[in-house]
Amino acid sequence: MSRVGTLLFCIVASTAATAGEISVLSGGAIEPGLHSAAAAFEKQTGHHVKITFNTTPQIVKRIVGGDKFDVVIAPPQTLDGFSKESKLEGDRMNVGRVGLGVAVRPGAATPDISSADGLKRSIVEADSIVFNRASTGIYFENLLKKWGIYDQVESKITRYADGASVMERALKGKGKEIAFGAITEILLYKDKGLRFVGPLPAEVQNYTTYVASPMTGVSNAELAGTFVQYLGSPAGKKLFVAAGIE
Repeated sequence: MSRVGTLLFCIVASTAATAGEISVLSGGAIEPGLHSAAAAFEKQTGHHVKITFNTTPQIVKRIVGGDKFDVVIAPPQTLDGFSKESKLEGDRMNVGRVGLGVAVRPGAATPDISSADGLKRSIVEADSIVFNRASTGIYFENLLKKWGIYDQVESKITRYADGASVMERALKGKGKEIAFGAITEILLYKDKGLRFVGPLPAEVQNYTTYVASPMTGVSNAELAGTFVQYLGSPAGKKLFVAAGIE
């Protein structure tokens, strides 16, 4: 039996009659994979996993402000900051990474994203551009500045606090509007009609990595640690990959 399997067995055996709850604060880009992994963990252990999704800036604000969760999942550099403030303890687990994608509303013209030059032209020619204020949006804004077109397109930009708001806007867009966001967040809206054009070209693609860690001072530290271990286990990884998280 694997280390995670042994831990799960012990947790189930020792706490079957006293099921607990794990509170998790996570970046929204891994939502579909994390929901699947949490559901599998709950089924195996009988414990409940309560998840709150926020953008990275919101996560920082909450944790620095004193909010307490059993587990936090965010980019590694964010966790490094929390570690310096002694807000984390135990092992970290790499959950996966998510790339940046392009979306348009149903019936809209398909922008050229076959190359960096094609994407750049599509952005300049677009009527409007929509992205978030989270880590993906920060990267995308810096890309526009690197290309030297930010001042040219700034008046066409609309930004939202999170990816879900971007996708809702994209569904109701007009003209030649292009939306940018985490690929996983775009895929969550495919059933509503949102068109996933594809990932950014490889030469300008950006991946956001997410890492899980238990927080300090929690009452159910062992259970929190076991959940983190499960997320990084082969069984957990499989569920994330199935949800489009590499």
